[in-house]
Amino acid sequence: MKLQPIAVIFKLTLFCTVTISASIVTPSALSLLPGVSAFTAQAAEQKTKRVPALREKVYSQLARAQKLADDGDVKAGLEALDSIQDRASSMNSYEIAMMHNFYGFIYYNENDLPKAIAAFEKVVAEEGIPETLRLSTTFSLAQLAMANSDYNKVITFLDQWDAINTKDKPESYYVLRAQTYYQLKDYQQGLNYITQAITLSDSEGKVPKENWLVLQRAMYYSLNQSDKVVKVLERMVKLYNKPEYWVQLAGMYGETGQEKQQLAIIEAAYQQGFLTSKSDLRQLAQVYLYNGLAYKAAIVMSKAIEAGIAEQTAKNYAFVAEAMIQAKEDAQSIKYFVKAAQLSSSGNYDQRLAQVYVNTEQYEEAADSARKALDKGNLDFESNAFVALGMAQFNLQNFDASILAFEQAQIHKKSQRLAKQWIKYVKREKIHAETLKTALL
Repeated sequence: MKLQPIAVIFKLTLFCTVTISASIVTPSALSLLPGVSAFTAQAAEQKTKRVPALREKVYSQLARAQKLADDGDVKAGLEALDSIQDRASSMNSYEIAMMHNFYGFIYYNENDLPKAIAAFEKVVAEEGIPETLRLSTTFSLAQLAMANSDYNKVITFLDQWDAINTKDKPESYYVLRAQTYYQLKDYQQGLNYITQAITLSDSEGKVPKENWLVLQRAMYYSLNQSDKVVKVLERMVKLYNKPEYWVQLAGMYGETGQEKQQLAIIEAAYQQGFLTSKSDLRQLAQVYLYNGLAYKAAIVMSKAIEAGIAEQTAKNYAFVAEAMIQAKEDAQSIKYFVKAAQLSSSGNYDQRLAQVYVNTEQYEEAADSARKALDKGNLDFESNAFVALGMAQFNLQNFDASILAFEQAQIHKKSQRLAKQWIKYVKREKIHAETLKTALL
């Protein structure tokens, strides 16, 4: 029976949660027995190192234990192995190694990694085994230690594997080293190894695995090498074309001061339908706003609210309203300020609404909104509400009410000078209006 790969998942915090997976494969017990594929490897090994034979009697006993476990009776399988171990004194080193290999295989299938590791360690501790078995089992031990989150042991096993390996190192070796050092927060070491894996893949004309680039990106980010993060993300966008990579690349362009590239990449992502979450759409709206495209910012956010992607909150409605103001669409901003004001316990949005009403010459509405703002209170700039009220009352020809409002505004240092000028102006206009009225009589 051939053991199937299992995945070990690691979480990386880069803008958002991402995953790195490492394929872990432990030795298959039956694949290492004579008569199967490993037999020829053993025979070749015996040319340089004599390996004891695995006798048929021992093989059949091991196979029986394996079958019991495979059929679901793990307890019986382990008991069968225990009975074999009781006669270990009559077994040669290769047979003992195979027995521990079977133990390890059963424990692994039961997801008991510590016992599986302990069993496979006993396999490589035996002298009389093929070097191919020692090599493959040592590497598997490193993978199992990674699965068991024992990162220092991973390094120990890989060092042991290095000491006996005579061939070129595979990509999986560099990736396992990289993942280990990432978990140990030794990002520079980890970066060196993952870069070697990617370089090796590139040199062979292959596309590097996606999770390798995810890991490389995470390493660069952890080392505050933002420009390198950008380069990796640019490659990931080209190779995999996933929405999250477009969004992350846009964010990194912004972080590195490349605003034009940020706008181009995030707008392209939007046009491809990649931006679907509220955070993505808010980022797009903010990028539009930053680049002077306020109307586009307002439309994106308003559509997100209407679609139920962004919440119907005072803050979101106010964002749309303020964007409309920046786009010089004051009249269109009103309905969003109204909704924001209705959802807020403070008077800040009523105050802004009053100012917009003044600008659009809706003075009755301006006066009402200013009074609502003052009634609610908790204003960041109370003087602005009095100024808006004063302007509204002036345009309604309510001169005394206007003067009173500006006198309240004058109390605040921020608006003192403006209020004083308005009071002088309103008083002069009041006299002018009264004089004109008398003349008409």
